[in-house]
Amino acid sequence: MSSLLEVNQIETYIGQYHILQGVSFQAQKGEVTVLLGRNGAGKTTTLRSIMGMTPASKGEIKYKGVEISKLPTYKTSNLGIGFVPEDQGIFGELTVEENIKVAMKKVDDETNSRLEWILALFPDLKKFWKKPGGLLSGGQKQMLSIARAYVNENDLLLIDEPSKGLAPVIVEKVMESIQEMKKKTTIILVEQNFIMASAIGDKFFIIDDGRTVHSGEMKSLKEDEEMKRKYLGIA
Repeated sequence: MSSLLEVNQIETYIGQYHILQGVSFQAQKGEVTVLLGRNGAGKTTTLRSIMGMTPASKGEIKYKGVEISKLPTYKTSNLGIGFVPEDQGIFGELTVEENIKVAMKKVDDETNSRLEWILALFPDLKKFWKKPGGLLSGGQKQMLSIARAYVNENDLLLIDEPSKGLAPVIVEKVMESIQEMKKKTTIILVEQNFIMASAIGDKFFIIDDGRTVHSGEMKSLKEDEEMKRKYLGIA
């Protein structure tokens, strides 16, 4: 099976800091690929490098077989890659409706169908449709951030730390939503919550000090206590 996304030995600097020093992984169509590692390992920078926000200085990134590592962010987005950032990236002064509509690349039947689907998945967004995004709870803001990325015709979603700072009951809702979205799109997930990551992930890649150090089927990692302890700090 050919990969939807291939990341090959990318290196990325932020200022003088050499953050990524050899990250490689693949994402297969229709799967959830999880990037794991301790805080500061380089997971978020990997997603930002794919999007062209912190461009890689070496290596290659191929999406559907096309090299994209030198593209500006808007061109990468236009190829069909959606990004849900760790800080959610919503506009607090705009209503839920305006947040979603400003993110839409086009308005057609398919887009409206995706919008209806995501609002059925996140009924809170429909409930607060005319309310400013800044008034939403943390969990609702996360739902809005995911909805903004999903509403467009994206074959790949990059989702960064969706459970961060959320109450357990909301984490379950977000987890269920990603399970549902997995049926319709391919997902690359960065997630510190191993219970969540292991429940929805198909494949895993562990990043440590800016390098990919291990990969495999998620079900095998669940049983590997030594690897979890060594690279994820899970006792």
